[in-house]
Amino acid sequence: MTSVPRGPADRPMSPHLQVWRWHVTMLTSILHRVTGAGLYGAGLIVAAWAVALGSGPEAYGAFMDLLGSPLGKLVMFAISLALFYHLANGVRHLIWDAGHGLDLKSANSSAYAVFGFTIAATLAIWVIAFMAGVV
Repeated sequence: MTSVPRGPADRPMSPHLQVWRWHVTMLTSILHRVTGAGLYGAGLIVAAWAVALGSGPEAYGAFMDLLGSPLGKLVMFAISLALFYHLANGVRHLIWDAGHGLDLKSANSSAYAVFGFTIAATLAIWVIAFMAGVV
């Protein structure tokens, strides 16, 4: 008996977005991965800041001018949004790891709480920064 090689089309497919109905916990899972990856990019910005700081006043001034530009502020806003989202959803996962909040109603409620915290914390930090004249 000979074995016939199988191609990718012969393999069973895993359920994906076209099969499952969208729900809030699916969205939070996807966003947790996206914000985690984005925070790696933020780490590179922090590293660039440290290099500019060590390179002298001219390099540091140029870097801070870039961060102070409209694009720089938009990037910093996105980083703060990602940071607060990832923090809140990480705490949610720690609660789940302890065996709490795993039922559907609690999981959905905590997902909306994560979104609420993310928006409130991001806006609070930016309002404080504007009021203090930092931004």
